[in-house]
Amino acid sequence: MAEPEPTIDARVSPLAHLEDRMRAATVTGARGVTLTERPFLTMVNLRVAPASEAAARIEKTLGTPLPGQCGRTTASGPHTVLWLGPDEWLVLSRAEATAVTAELRDALGGGSGSVVEVSANRTTVELSGPSARQVLEKGCPLDLHPRAFGPGRAVSTTVGPVAVLLWQVDDVPTYRLFPRSSFADYLARWLIDAMSEFSGPEVP
Repeated sequence: MAEPEPTIDARVSPLAHLEDRMRAATVTGARGVTLTERPFLTMVNLRVAPASEAAARIEKTLGTPLPGQCGRTTASGPHTVLWLGPDEWLVLSRAEATAVTAELRDALGGGSGSVVEVSANRTTVELSGPSARQVLEKGCPLDLHPRAFGPGRAVSTTVGPVAVLLWQVDDVPTYRLFPRSSFADYLARWLIDAMSEFSGPEVP
């Protein structure tokens, strides 16, 4: 019996063509900031009535409650759940997309709602380092000061002219931005330009 042909991942990420430019834009030191793409993250849009039996089954499957407030996130194992609306969430996962989607659909069962895999709809852009907040503040209308926005918060906003879902991962700070794939190029170029200020000598 012939051996099966090895599977080749032919996917090309929305920012593969800018990988070298993003790497070259890295700023090190006390004012450091880095820009990278984390492509092909599993993303599943979930709609279900909160506090329903279906929601309880989904929470058991994910191993974490569905966040109940605007801007909140919850996480367990490979899954992070971002609040999008009163009955809508985005499930981010390091697990395989088909498996996650199937498990959530099974959990939804006959309950009212929907489970839709949307991984190809967005890409993930990560901005991290001591100057990351200052870079975002050049074009984001949110108050990103730690007193107002910190690790575990995620909201829909704009950066420059691009609509994104913005999630602060930690207090480095590290931010993950989720633009539509078709706008990723513009966003990355905008961020590269905004980072250039911090590559010069630090003013005492």
